[in-house]
Amino acid sequence: MCEWRVWPTCGTVAGVTLFSPSPVSGSGMILTGTVVVDSTTVIEDGAVVVDGSQIEAVGHRAELVDQYTDRERHAYDLLLPGFVGGHIHSVQSLGRGIADDTELLDWLFDYVLPMEASLSADEMEVAAKLGYLELIENGTTTCIDHLSVAHADRAFEAAGELGIRGVLGKVLMDQRSPDALEEDTDRALAESERLIEAYHGAFDDRIRYAVTPRFAVSCSEQCLRGARELADTYDGVRIHTHASENRSEIETVESDTGLRNIHWLDEVGLTGEDVVLAHCVWTDDSEREVLAETGTHVTHCPSSNMKLASGVAPIEDYLDRGINVALGNDGAPCNNTLDPLTEMRQASLLQKVDQLEPTATPARTIFEMATRNGAKAAGFDDLGELREGWRADIIGLTTDQTRSVPMHDIFSHLVFAAHGDDVQFTMVDGNVLMEDGEVTVVDADEIRRRGSEIGLGMDLETERKAAHEQRP
Repeated sequence: MCEWRVWPTCGTVAGVTLFSPSPVSGSGMILTGTVVVDSTTVIEDGAVVVDGSQIEAVGHRAELVDQYTDRERHAYDLLLPGFVGGHIHSVQSLGRGIADDTELLDWLFDYVLPMEASLSADEMEVAAKLGYLELIENGTTTCIDHLSVAHADRAFEAAGELGIRGVLGKVLMDQRSPDALEEDTDRALAESERLIEAYHGAFDDRIRYAVTPRFAVSCSEQCLRGARELADTYDGVRIHTHASENRSEIETVESDTGLRNIHWLDEVGLTGEDVVLAHCVWTDDSEREVLAETGTHVTHCPSSNMKLASGVAPIEDYLDRGINVALGNDGAPCNNTLDPLTEMRQASLLQKVDQLEPTATPARTIFEMATRNGAKAAGFDDLGELREGWRADIIGLTTDQTRSVPMHDIFSHLVFAAHGDDVQFTMVDGNVLMEDGEVTVVDADEIRRRGSEIGLGMDLETERKAAHEQRP
């Protein structure tokens, strides 16, 4: 690895006002600072040159500044590939803090599903924008986003407007669900297909689609098999669902099908290189063999798993088996933050204490989970590292904090000391979404105002009663 040191830093839709119809292009920009290329390579006093939506060059600052004399320059202490949120619920952002100290199925049926059912189309759009705003502010440039049953098109439009990269999907629920959310199977799949045709590859291919069954408990066999058929119909469409998060969930699936959860998903076609399974906390050896053999991606959500007391996912074992493991925040009601840097810290510490092994999940491994592994799960081959010809998804961090001093190892700092509010610059596809700590594409204050107004004004009692009566 190259030697390094830190250089000082230079320099109305749904009631939400947009500053401009599209993000500001960073074409022709040169970014300088300590460049973290990937989990093994750091360039001291480096630079990244952006041309359109791609990275044109990565190297030493002096050489690139001399070569690209006409480029607009911006300097940040650290330059990294943007983080990839491997499992996010953007539209749950309005439920931050409504269901603390609650077991998973109580959390879901008594709080979160009633909240989702209560939201109008305009409110769902504000919820999505609030989630994407938080991701951008914290350096997440790509998210695999598990939306809700209704008004999914509003979230797609919100993602397009804010400029974030995302793999989004409308939620499928055709059994054991509140009346306001449960749908006829054929109708739900048809609506998913409509959304695929409208948004898969939209916004210059920043937005792609994932067919999104909520989980096996709330989806019939017909629904799950239909999800596979639909994904197979369209090139590049993925499948994203929850799996084996909680022991009660596993017991329900086994009672229904006679199979362990992962074996049931494999039976109905929901494993494979195009499948992202969130959580996978409770798996046995035979299920882990299936995940490895099929190339199924797993997203680890440590903060959510701890907060809901779901358990500790066997991440070290997954990695040892060659399973691709990404990192995700899950949703605001079970985290309660969408900060990827905090999630990296939690992921490493949780494995160490669970195994009583301080060498478990070292910082570089965790960084790779949050970047390149997440890009693989999302289906982007040219994302998650800072390389020539790859997509220009780049973030800049400041180290102007006491907790940054001294910095013996950059990966140790990123995983164990850095916070999301250290992020000062966020670029996606060569477009600047945040500069010098200020989001440039929307009125962030107005989004926060509307989010607070809607969230604090929700009355969930009617939906809560219905959801409770229909829970498994």
